[in-house]
Amino acid sequence: MRDRILLVEDDEQLGSQIVGHLQGAGFEALWWREGRMLVAGELPDVSLVVLDLMLPGTYGLDMLKALRTFSEVPVLILSARNDTLDKVRSLKLGADDYMTKPFWPEELVERVRARLRRPTLQKEQAVVEVGPLRIDLQAHTVQVQGRPVELTRVEFELLAALARRPQEAVTRQWLVEHVLDPEREGTERTLDVHVSRLRRKLGPLKCVETVWGVGYRLVPGEDA
Repeated sequence: MRDRILLVEDDEQLGSQIVGHLQGAGFEALWWREGRMLVAGELPDVSLVVLDLMLPGTYGLDMLKALRTFSEVPVLILSARNDTLDKVRSLKLGADDYMTKPFWPEELVERVRARLRRPTLQKEQAVVEVGPLRIDLQAHTVQVQGRPVELTRVEFELLAALARRPQEAVTRQWLVEHVLDPEREGTERTLDVHVSRLRRKLGPLKCVETVWGVGYRLVPGEDA
């Protein structure tokens, strides 16, 4: 059975091009030409949503925010805006990926394939506890043994990404692509710097473990 992709894009030429590439790659494509304020039960049965931001009807981020109240379907954002704040806001609202226009449709297809290879999360739990580490994914707060820890946005997103897959190795490449801003700081060396700072802020708790040749994983940890 083919994966069904929902494209929400008002540009006729671009939308037609994306649909053609998705279908050529073996996907079934459903195309909406304007934004809609979705509620539970109105989302078609799709494996992934490709969502433009500047839409007639309902603005893309408002559509994403409403969607996340009832569905964890993966969402890939398309936007002509290359502003870091837009990317950060999109990710915080629950987007899984962000592409800026113009782009190669072939790259979009590969990003869709890459996201569909990952298991889709069920409704995300608000709080993750790993040993003495407590991470509130909605409030964006972190505590170690009850002590609050102040983290930067990148440090929190890095820790949250690991917390969603506890004791599972997450590759450095995936973390670079999904946590860092690829156009400003998207290198593995920069990722390692953020990991080092995160470990320092978490104190003696050894919970962010290096998996040599792969990446990092979050473990219950132990005091030094």
